[in-house]
Amino acid sequence: MADIPLEQLRTSFPAGTRIVLIEMDDPQAPPSGAQGTVRGVDDIGDILVAWDTGGSLNLIPGVDRFSKLL
Repeated sequence: MADIPLEQLRTSFPAGTRIVLIEMDDPQAPPSGAQGTVRGVDDIGDILVAWDTGGSLNLIPGVDRFSKLL
């Protein structure tokens, strides 16, 4: 897990934030470039995402690479 405080993650990635996946090391991961909408941040700091591709695999800050869409 990243060393980002939980409240900072929740402030930086509120529900509704749009993100794009750069890289995720998981066989179930959406493809690089996939976009999604943040549903929230859970109590361990994973970012809950509803992917436009139909999945809901969480992002792990400091492990997965992603960025916010403007």
